Amino acid sequence: MTGFRITALAAVVVLVAACTSPLNDGNAVDLNGTGAGALGSVSDPTSIAYFQEAIGDRILFTVDQSTLSDEARAVLDAQAVWLMQNPEYSAVIEGHADEQGTTDYNLALGARRANAVREYLVLRGVAGNRLKVVSYGKERPVEVCSEESCYARNRRAVTVLSGALTG
Repeated sequence: MTGFRITALAAVVVLVAACTSPLNDGNAVDLNGTGAGALGSVSDPTSIAYFQEAIGDRILFTVDQSTLSDEARAVLDAQAVWLMQNPEYSAVIEGHADEQGTTDYNLALGARRANAVREYLVLRGVAGNRLKVVSYGKERPVEVCSEESCYARNRRAVTVLSGALTG
């Protein structure tokens, strides 16, 4: 059984290494239309990818709080501007919590976080009918471990865009 585990671990390491080391000799052809300036790419300022990477699709909260920090307000200010410049998009704001506490408490906390983001975006001029909220509480962590560094990344609100078709 030990030999099997070592072989399985080696296979996983090789697969992960292959995924993180793209083979590109500079002669690649972009069949997905995601190259520089391509519609829907990070360099397209009207794309979801641009919103996620350049604007930022998430903000973080401190323990047991739904109050927006200065950093969070700066990200949300940029989100509001982007959303007003791109009215073809709507958004669902997801509220999340870390794994500490009960399921019911974390669902309520996630809802308060999502609503705080929605209210801020509406105050900045985004039409309320374009923004929905949902709470996942502690059910969708981005990090799983019992350390503050993981908890901190899970205490978040994420603005998920939908609407405009690309390509």
